Formats: sequence, structure tokens, C-alpha cells
Amino acid sequence: MSAVESRPLRVLLDGTPLLGARTGVGRYTASLSEELASLSGVDTRAVAFTLRGWRRLRTVLPHGVRARGIPVAARLLRACWLRGEFPPVELFAGRTDIVHGTNFVLPGTLRAAGVLTIHDLAFLDAPHELPPSDRELPRLVRRGAARADVVCTPTAAVADAVAERLDVDRDKIVVTPLGVDPAWFTGRAPNDDLRRRLELPRGYLLFVGAGGPRKGLDWLTQAHGTAPELPPLVFAGPGPHPATARSHHLGYLSDVELRSVVAGAAALVLPSRDEGFGLPVLEAMACDVPVVCSDIPALREVSGGQAALVPYGDVDGLAAAMRAAVGDPHAASASARRRAHAAGYTWRRCAEATMAAYHRAAAR
Repeated sequence: MSAVESRPLRVLLDGTPLLGARTGVGRYTASLSEELASLSGVDTRAVAFTLRGWRRLRTVLPHGVRARGIPVAARLLRACWLRGEFPPVELFAGRTDIVHGTNFVLPGTLRAAGVLTIHDLAFLDAPHELPPSDRELPRLVRRGAARADVVCTPTAAVADAVAERLDVDRDKIVVTPLGVDPAWFTGRAPNDDLRRRLELPRGYLLFVGAGGPRKGLDWLTQAHGTAPELPPLVFAGPGPHPATARSHHLGYLSDVELRSVVAGAAALVLPSRDEGFGLPVLEAMACDVPVVCSDIPALREVSGGQAALVPYGDVDGLAAAMRAAVGDPHAASASARRRAHAAGYTWRRCAEATMAAYHRAAAR
């Protein structure tokens, strides 16, 4: 028996996404680290690549996950890792068996095996939409994918795209589907106090997520504008969102508030041009809320036939799908199927698939 087999596998996660307001990658990293901490055979640690928020990492990690490392500027590290392995992450975070780049970038390593999660390929399709701080992201991801012992993706759709477009051996890719927190299955519509505080209308169509060009929000507002009989639009999430006479932007919400806002929606609409997974689709289904989304590979895969799919950019089709979702006479019969489908996605399943990826990486 080797030394690694006789002790817990030491795993070092990039915990940087845990800092600040959490959107998709932050929620993934938080839920994965929490589940990993509950599994036997793994010693989970986390490092944050930041100067200013480094100390906060200790306060946001789940019980059983230890913070490692020292304050280091992410921009400097990325510039170095574009050229090579120096500085290896072990230099400032200690020895480890596995380094897991949870947010597209694989740190340089000395002896540790590398696992890289690539959530989607939006950075390749629209590099001009990346913020200045991410202008080198396409090169970093390509380099990390080539160096990694195992690449993780949230869907088979992304796995196939990574294999084709980044020239990665498909056998090196492991699909690790995201999960739905059990609290979503007990979501309740907003009470009167929350409605007043958030200025929520009684009935509304809901978009959840950070704003941005790939989210298809211009298409959504155009389709909504052609159907004045539809309820108003509510946008929940950080970033820019369209402003119309019949829309309302809530901004970033706590997890508890978000569950309530989703549970009270007439339907959730996710009109994205590109998605790697689309977690709001499953969370809405867990709350027994009808879902309308764009007909793209990842959303087709994740929705599993339980959502109305519309070809991206079809204004009339999206308006018709929203009308049908709001007034669906078969909503009651669809309820059990929606909730059962969402229940098949758990963070424990994600963690177990990720552990399998770690063991494959360690064996390479």
C-alpha cells in the first residue's frame, strides 16, 4: 500500500470564489467543499488567491475545511502561470496530493496532481465580453486543460465541447453534475413583509443570475414587450439588467430570500445564449415552478424534458412559451415530474463524482 493510499487524500481547493457575493461558481465551490468535508478518505483544504480578502477565507469555509496559504495577488500569479509552473501553489499553501482549480484556472504545481473545473466555454465564444482582468483567461484555460491530469465539467455538453474545442482527450474529462440544496424543496412564496421590502408584484416572471450579454436578457425583454398580458419581469442577481416600465431589478439576494422569490414566481425564464449547467432551472423545479429556457445543449441536458425549450432568439416563440407557462392547465400533473427530476441532482453526487476524479488524477 502506498503512502497516499494509507492516509486521507490531501486536496487543495481554489477557494477564491467563496469570497464576495456568490454567483454560480461561488455556490458550486461552497457546496462542493461542504460535501467533501463530510466524506471519509479526504483531507480538504482551501487557498484564496487575493491580497485584500485573504483573511476572510477562514470565516467562510465549512466546518472541517482548513484555510491554507498567504496573501498573494491573483493578477501576478496568473501572469506567472501563463509562462510556466512557477510559483507552485505548494510553495505558499503547503504539500498536497491534489490541486483543484475550481474556477477555470489551474494553479502551477510542484508534485501535486492537477484537477481543473471548466464550467462553460463562454470565454471562447465571446472573449470581447470578458472584463479586463480576465483578458488572458482563454490562454490560461487552454494551458490548464493541457496540464491537468483530469478536467471536470458540469454537463456532458460542456465535456464534449471541451474535448473538441480545447483539444482535450475525452477520456480525461469527468462530468460532475451540480446539485440542488434540499432547502429548495421546501421553498415558500414571499410573505407580505418580504414582498413589501423587495417591492415585489403579486405575480411575476423571474430571471435569476448575474447580468451580461450571454444571458439573453435583450431577447427576453423584447419578447416580454410583445405580450402585455404577461406578468411583470423580475430580475434577481448582481450586474446590469434591462430596465423597462414592466420590470423590476432586485439585485443580489441572500439564499433564503432567493428561495422565497423563486418559489413565488409564475415561471422562471433562463434565455441564455450559453450556459454550462443552469442551476436556477433545477432550483425552480424543486420549488415546483414552471421553467422556460433557451434550447441549447446544456439546458436541454439539465432540464431533462421538464422545461419549455425555445430556440435562442425566437421572440414570438419565447413570448408563447411564457404565456403557456403562466397559464399551463397541466401544471398540477407536471409538478411531481419536475420535483422528481430536480431531486436526482444532489451535491453529494457531485462530491462523489469529484472524488472519483481526484483518485484518477492521483493515479496518473
